[in-house]
Amino acid sequence: MRLVSYRAAEGPAWALQVPGGVVESHRLGANAPATLQGLIEACTRHAALAAQLVDRAQALVPANLATLPLLPVVPQPGKIICLGVNYHDHAKEGGNTVAEYPALFLRCSTSLLAHGAPLQVPKLSGKLDFEAELAVVIGNRARHVTEADALAHVFGYACFNDATLRDYQRKTTQWTIGKNFDATGGFGPVLVTADELPPGCTGLHIESRLNGRVMQSATTSDMVFGVARTLALLSEAMTLEPGDVVVMGTPAGVGYARTPPVWMRAGDTIEIEIEGIGVLSNPVTA
Repeated sequence: MRLVSYRAAEGPAWALQVPGGVVESHRLGANAPATLQGLIEACTRHAALAAQLVDRAQALVPANLATLPLLPVVPQPGKIICLGVNYHDHAKEGGNTVAEYPALFLRCSTSLLAHGAPLQVPKLSGKLDFEAELAVVIGNRARHVTEADALAHVFGYACFNDATLRDYQRKTTQWTIGKNFDATGGFGPVLVTADELPPGCTGLHIESRLNGRVMQSATTSDMVFGVARTLALLSEAMTLEPGDVVVMGTPAGVGYARTPPVWMRAGDTIEIEIEGIGVLSNPVTA
């Protein structure tokens, strides 16, 4: 399944992407959950539900995706856990060593924005950098899972732009403040269920483009900690719950490592593309 979240009159809703457009959840029958969070939890309990919804959607006339006011694909995750320095080439460009344990930080849901929404350069700083990343959405509750079993707890994957205020990131030894300015975490355009992608999204091309210029171009196979190992390590410490998001780090080519540095400016367009998932695009505004 390929899923989007959007703002309906009654609140966050979701739609299933089909050839030619999307079918909104309220058209898919009484057992179609009203929210994407509800869908993730329901598919965990009822394995056949996803196939039933896809079959129903194919029999309906799709709506135009462009008419929907999109939301981040998971609008209100319980947790957003992010990895830093998780690509070998990115570690090298920043002069960092590859650690034996992942560098972890958290994002807040207020930092998220949808595909097509304006990514905002704040008044306090112009050093806003781009980071193309793979986002993992948890489907089944995970605690003390093994690496061999970890991928069974994944619902799906999406594109993420972990846009960062570099000067604020470096104000403290903790990266939280530089990663949590409002409307800086692009998340979308679609959530693709795990069955449509390689296990752990290994071997997929990932890149960022600023105003059409390729800035980052890599493969997810260059990750230091892959999806399965990351989830196993996280579940040693915390319970991963349905709808939680794990953002897997960025490859080389970010703006701060360039000479001179390249920052996103008002009027720019930043795109994040991951093979098999899609293109997340956001205009940049002041």
